[in-house]
Amino acid sequence: MSVKDIVVMRFKQLCGERHLNINGLATLSGVTPSTAYSMMDSSRRDISIVTIKKFCDGLDITLGEFFSTPEFDNLEQEIK
Repeated sequence: MSVKDIVVMRFKQLCGERHLNINGLATLSGVTPSTAYSMMDSSRRDISIVTIKKFCDGLDITLGEFFSTPEFDNLEQEIK
């Protein structure tokens, strides 16, 4: 699984815990729905750290809390 896939999976997990859909997350975060959907779309995965930060702000969590999961900790190195 790629780092982008794990980012999307993490946001979906957090949204599920809060009973939010992607549109709701976008609204909470001050991000346009089209930006949110372009990030979630598996054919695009347009992900930026600024958008991740805004989503975390909307969910009232820190970047550290977002990335502190076994899935991120166990990613393979990108440099081979």
